[in-house]
Amino acid sequence: MITGLLTSALLLWTPLALAAMGGLLHRVGGVVNIGLEGQMLVGALIGALVSGATGNWALGVLAAAAAGGAVGLLMSLCVTRLGANEIIAGLGFTIVLSGLIGYLLRSVFDVSGTLRVPGLDPLPRVLGLDPLFLLAVVLVPVVAWSLRNTAAGLRLRATGDGFDAATALGIPANGIRDIAGTVAGTLAGIAGSHLVLGQVGLFNEDMVAGRGFIALAAFYFGRARPLPTALACLLFAVFDATQARLQTSGVPAQLIQTLPYLVVIAVLTATAVRDARGESRRAG
Repeated sequence: MITGLLTSALLLWTPLALAAMGGLLHRVGGVVNIGLEGQMLVGALIGALVSGATGNWALGVLAAAAAGGAVGLLMSLCVTRLGANEIIAGLGFTIVLSGLIGYLLRSVFDVSGTLRVPGLDPLPRVLGLDPLFLLAVVLVPVVAWSLRNTAAGLRLRATGDGFDAATALGIPANGIRDIAGTVAGTLAGIAGSHLVLGQVGLFNEDMVAGRGFIALAAFYFGRARPLPTALACLLFAVFDATQARLQTSGVPAQLIQTLPYLVVIAVLTATAVRDARGESRRAG
């Protein structure tokens, strides 16, 4: 039972970790990416369609990455070039994309909610692990090392720590934020493709189910540090896997399904209390 629970948790961890690493990079650059949810949804749909049309999972993942990156760049441009509020822009993109995808499902594919794509090529597995899980595992130390030891990482951190100071030093702060937004969208798109190609084998307009916001909570809990963020994602994934198994225990399913979100609320509350106490100690 424990082995099965851990296997399910690692499967659920993959899209959370991928999206959270993208959001973390954008946050380090100074922008809170609320649009991860919508970018994951776009990646899921495009990944399903391209995988089904080509019969190739790799092309599906690449197309999902490109679609997510395009949305991420567009959202970032609204923030950096048009001065849009990052929270409103992120929520706006998520709402518009969700509505647009629902409309396309009904008007183009003549389905409501769920789209089964013929010829969809699922992710290959070796010892129960798929390529995107390995990508997520490798990504965590790579992001941590890059932020500390590369010029691009240092510039990204400088932009996030002090936008005006970075600009005064000649660092193209807006351009760096746009690149970070594109990378965040790319990883969120890949995360969305994992939901389709690595988990359920079909597309549903509600399949992201708040995972973009859970990824957001994870990098807040981890204070935008890769390893704590990845561990927070694992915590959420374990509770998500647990609630799925408890649904056959006789407890009302609607109550059990709230378990991962209750954990998110508890974690965010604990984070807020921790930060408040830290500020209080520094002030005292």
